[in-house]
Amino acid sequence: MLVPGIVWYILFCYAPMYGVTLAFKDFKMRLGIMGSPWSEPLFANFMEFFQSPYSARLLKNTLIMSLMKIILAKLAAVGLALVLNECKKSWYRRIVQTVSYMPHFLSWVVVYGIVYLFCSESQGYINRAIRSMGGSTVPFLTSNDYFRPLIYISHIWKGTGYSAIIYLAAMTSIDVTLYEAAQVDGAGRLRRIWHITLPGIRSTFIMLTIISAGSILSAGFDQVYVFYNELVYETGDIIDTYVYRAGLEEMRFGLSTAVGLFKNGIGFFLVWGTNRLARRWEEGIW
Repeated sequence: MLVPGIVWYILFCYAPMYGVTLAFKDFKMRLGIMGSPWSEPLFANFMEFFQSPYSARLLKNTLIMSLMKIILAKLAAVGLALVLNECKKSWYRRIVQTVSYMPHFLSWVVVYGIVYLFCSESQGYINRAIRSMGGSTVPFLTSNDYFRPLIYISHIWKGTGYSAIIYLAAMTSIDVTLYEAAQVDGAGRLRRIWHITLPGIRSTFIMLTIISAGSILSAGFDQVYVFYNELVYETGDIIDTYVYRAGLEEMRFGLSTAVGLFKNGIGFFLVWGTNRLARRWEEGIW
């Protein structure tokens, strides 16, 4: 039973790891990975990235967007789960669940198309309404001031319903007698949420936070790549989009591999550190 799974991991997870050596090589297409010479110095690709005038901007944009998306998405998911858990009308609850889950199954291309319909400077519904009231159009899609808010809003809209499933499952596993005892003691709905529901999902919240820490330098390439353009590089260019341009557009595979290795290394230590920190107050993943 285990053999197919082990073979799959060896072929698709461990065997391709020899490609990591590209981060330390002066890659030549005609020589291939094994035949390309080692970089001189060995960490030349890493040095090139950190000495780049764009490295500080890339790190700042990635950290800001990733942290904000993690924080806002978790708050929205917990909030929706609390609302659904407190809703006593099953038919209304099912409708809200279905409507909130549906955006998760849309691709980011479709989501951007919806955002474009509303936010386009020339034909967007919002700018049409602004013009009808005598105002000036707002460049939502090409302005550095509006790019990040659009990323956050679309991320929350697309993922909140699906993310709330885990928290809702954790809430349904809480002993009902705790709520009944609290109600007998005179605790209102807010007090029951604060003292029973939220502590009941604490371990789930911590586990998901630890997992999210590993992707703190990712910021969601697929979403950002679909939404951004050269006019919003100042606030929208992240590490993953830089790696894409360096690797696939400029054919600098060594540099892009080095940046990806750096990002994954930081992600590993963040998961490890977050887990160690979580174990001081709650049980960690390991």
